[in-house]
Amino acid sequence: MIKARIEKLGLTCIDDTRSLGRISIFFFQGIWRNFMPFVQVSKIMEQVWFIGYKSMFVIVLTALFTGMVLGLQGYYTLVDFGSEATLGSAVAMTLIRELGPVLSAIMITARAGSAMAAEIGVMRISEQLDALETMDIHPVRFTFSPRLSASIISFPLLTALFDVTGIFGGFLTGVVMLDVNQYIYMDKVIRSIELADVTGGFIKALVFGAIVSTMCCYKGFYAHMSGAETGQGAKSVSLATTNAVVNSCILILVSDYIITSFLV
Repeated sequence: MIKARIEKLGLTCIDDTRSLGRISIFFFQGIWRNFMPFVQVSKIMEQVWFIGYKSMFVIVLTALFTGMVLGLQGYYTLVDFGSEATLGSAVAMTLIRELGPVLSAIMITARAGSAMAAEIGVMRISEQLDALETMDIHPVRFTFSPRLSASIISFPLLTALFDVTGIFGGFLTGVVMLDVNQYIYMDKVIRSIELADVTGGFIKALVFGAIVSTMCCYKGFYAHMSGAETGQGAKSVSLATTNAVVNSCILILVSDYIITSFLV
């Protein structure tokens, strides 16, 4: 009994090590293929449109209500201390330092990341990736590299949009609904934001973009190894997409803590 458990633990560790090595090679291949001749500008722009532009609505909607909730909660917390005038700085700092990059990344993962994993997973089980290799087209360069570049471009821009919209949402709640002075609100927003805060948020967005694109494309690329009983078919794509979204969200939160510990 004990021997069987030790063997099972050992096999699990070996599988996890192999997976870590595989995803590392996959990531560095994706970066390297972006710098090869004949850069795929049209495919990168297509992915920027899909990942960035088509995610704008969900980012704006999420940011607006997040800012409004922060304004509401912050006002009734600060008013007990007679500090409701600092509402603008509280909303701005919370969004720019933390909620903006994290919530943007999670929402993009839910909308675009799941689609990337499913699309590449379907290509895998329908043997389209094998066909690319037969035609001497590198499948990582064709499927992953443009999405990696597009994510690194789109995530910081969407994070900036989230921050601005969230601050406007806090303005709606604090100024329009709760009668905080609008000039004081905006003055506190401007005075509280420093370049280091904005830079830190963009660094997080860049890291999250690399994580989400890598994990989602990797899970789709190896959908046939996702753990489905048959190793192919709709179940493999379903498991790959689910694992991609869950693992991406976990890695976003873990990396957020790690980056924050270095920036504070």
